[in-house]
Amino acid sequence: MPKTPSGHAEGVSNDEFRAAMSRLADGVVLVTAREPSLDPDDPRAPDGEDVGMTATAFVSVSLDPPLVMVSLRNGSRMDDLLDEQPRWAVSVLSESQRHIAGRFAMKGRISDRLLFEDIPYTRGEATGAPLVGGALATLECRTEQRVPAGDHTLVIGRVLTAATPSADGGPLVYFRGRYRQLD
Repeated sequence: MPKTPSGHAEGVSNDEFRAAMSRLADGVVLVTAREPSLDPDDPRAPDGEDVGMTATAFVSVSLDPPLVMVSLRNGSRMDDLLDEQPRWAVSVLSESQRHIAGRFAMKGRISDRLLFEDIPYTRGEATGAPLVGGALATLECRTEQRVPAGDHTLVIGRVLTAATPSADGGPLVYFRGRYRQLD
């Protein structure tokens, strides 16, 4: 079977696929989870650490039961964490929170502890994960299913809590490779 320039046996090249999908506007969320302490029996061991990741591949899956899905790159810190720790949270970012999205999307970034340092957040009661202050909506979830999908894992979560803490501003949107606001 002939191969395309991307090396795929069938289909489009990576560049063609990226260009086509960049025309789909996506909402932007911050997925967060609390990594447990490495040694919970040792009172001198450091507490767990908050972990965060910007995502644009996030959708509602079902109303009954309430399910959502996020796509995680295989081998990413969040993918590894949610493989072991089933509770996580999502903050739907507002147009004024572009800096948060950019901060948690950086490659080769500094530790997550420092990334959370100056961001207002509360801890979710069901997950212990950070819920970003000023987010348009927040959800706390428990993983129901993990589905391998190419170079990503689709994580389907049951929504344990949902809130709309802020009605200010519009959503942060990702379109044609950039963060944008609705006009």
